[in-house]
Amino acid sequence: MPPQSKIDRQWSALTPPLSEWILDAISAMGFTKTTPVQQAAIPMFMGNKDVVVEAVTGSGKTLAFLIPIVERLLRLETPTKKHHVGAIIISPTRELATQIHSVLVSLLKFHAPSAAIINTIDDEDSDMVDADAPPVPTFPPGTLKIVPQLLLGGNVTPAQDLSAFLKQSPNVLIGTPGRLLSLLASPHVHCPQSSFDALVMDEADRLLDLGFKEDLQKILGRLPKQRRTGLFSASVSEAVDQLIRVGLRNPVRIAVKVKARPAANGKSGESGKVEDKKTPASLQMSYLVMPASHRIPAIQKLLTTLQPPPQKAILYLATCYSVDYFQHILPLAFEGYAIVPLHGKQPDKVRRKNFAKFVDSVMPSLLVTTDVAARGLDIPTVDLVLQLDPPSDPKTFIHRCGRAGRAGRKGLAVTFLTPGREEDYIEFLRVRQTPVMPLTTPTITVDPAEAEAVTRKIRNAAMADRAIYDKAQRGFVSSVRAYSKHTASSIFRVLDLQWEDLGHAWGLLRLPAMPELKKFHGDRALGLSIDFDALAYKDKAREKQRLADLSAERVAKENGDDEKKMGKKREAPAWSQKIEQRATKEVRREKKHAKREAERVAKLSAEERKKEEELKAMIGKVREKVQKEEELEEFEGFSD
Repeated sequence: MPPQSKIDRQWSALTPPLSEWILDAISAMGFTKTTPVQQAAIPMFMGNKDVVVEAVTGSGKTLAFLIPIVERLLRLETPTKKHHVGAIIISPTRELATQIHSVLVSLLKFHAPSAAIINTIDDEDSDMVDADAPPVPTFPPGTLKIVPQLLLGGNVTPAQDLSAFLKQSPNVLIGTPGRLLSLLASPHVHCPQSSFDALVMDEADRLLDLGFKEDLQKILGRLPKQRRTGLFSASVSEAVDQLIRVGLRNPVRIAVKVKARPAANGKSGESGKVEDKKTPASLQMSYLVMPASHRIPAIQKLLTTLQPPPQKAILYLATCYSVDYFQHILPLAFEGYAIVPLHGKQPDKVRRKNFAKFVDSVMPSLLVTTDVAARGLDIPTVDLVLQLDPPSDPKTFIHRCGRAGRAGRKGLAVTFLTPGREEDYIEFLRVRQTPVMPLTTPTITVDPAEAEAVTRKIRNAAMADRAIYDKAQRGFVSSVRAYSKHTASSIFRVLDLQWEDLGHAWGLLRLPAMPELKKFHGDRALGLSIDFDALAYKDKAREKQRLADLSAERVAKENGDDEKKMGKKREAPAWSQKIEQRATKEVRREKKHAKREAERVAKLSAEERKKEEELKAMIGKVREKVQKEEELEEFEGFSD
């Protein structure tokens, strides 16, 4: 453990002063110096002030709200009552909630009473029992302690969350809005004025962007008005102001900026003018302008020419289906790097497994992901961020880049733009106090032969397995649809896309049938001559079924039978408007079902409700048992 004397005097100078064990914990965790956001937010939040904190990514916001929460709860005159909650931390994603919980547990390891309870909980959850382990220390009744509980969707049911709450009686809840609301709705969970102390909404603007506004308002309605509330984010939007009016009382606004002196150019304005940046000074944000077909070779060169070579890098794509395709083709281009996919449509177990795989990897790794990994995640040794698809929301640009250059560590973020109108994105970002500069070191150039070689490799993989071809078609269409919905629609226009070059960039065997290509009169075959009837699946069962379907179609055609005579209903193209209509109908159906269910439950007597809760608990136990018995299979992507 580093000696406490190494702690920057600013930690000890905070008013009110921090506890000795907190200073020891901070030192041991390596946070020897305070950051500006911690210097400003901790004293305010430890006092009786609501705070709205806007600070660049990697600036120490997590400790800025965890330390005051812990200190306030441990300075109470009496412990929090059983089944009473003292503080709640709301996160927009499971990964960020898990990270916050992990940091809090690491902090509490230095508070003996809290650590003893947490270790006991961990031992109960573990199947291994250490017979030689020392006895659990005991403390006098009434000893103050912090017991956190992590609330996430996925493989844990609300009934299991409630069971754990009743058994462990945590006083700090950390989770996503939906699961937190489910727990707070229970009559066994109490947040009275006498017990509840603080509420924190981390990445508050993202909470609203993801449509959690209604859940947040319901959560606020269940909490006492006399409380400490903190909103923390790297970018506070206008939407957050609505939340401030509802949930905060005369908040103190804290904005920590980074000053930058941009170089003069034709668009950036006056040379030497100091501007505010929304990203840390240790992060270099650059861009490369090149055709889409040159991007994968350019990334190859970046990974090999950067010194030192990046240990971990993140590649951002627009959609889940894009990630699902690129996870299969990137290993062909990036030898020596483990390719780890992560997106929101993965099963929860796979998503958590892949995230842990990337975080814990000791070999060079590339995380291929969507915006699910854009906010708040603090992944050690991420040196490089690559944006193959610029984000549809400009705020997300900051958060994506901010996965590198955290806590003073040097980082590089590179955004790829196509020559032409997309270059206006540079000025668009500068106006929003997010200046990016052309990448000059290292110098990256790609000649057409190198681009063709990479495209050939990808196409050979698709020719060897029709499943890759299917994923390419679906991923391409989803990416174009996301592009068409870009917030900066005057810059990112589908009409300006270079379709043939884009098809080569994806390694397509042909351009898919899609409405956006109606006005395209070029070569949809991309210069290739392929017998698609002969394009086979590697999977023998799938190939057998495909051949059977193909034979049936041929027989029907020879007999003059149309699809209606065969009793088949022709499906609309996979990404047509009918798909959206179907999804809308499904949402309406779910809302009607939820309304009828709420009306039915409202009519039940107290005894009937009790029986129903018991039944749900039994069902939850059965499901949990089944889940434990099932072996986790590797997720190879979406079924085709």
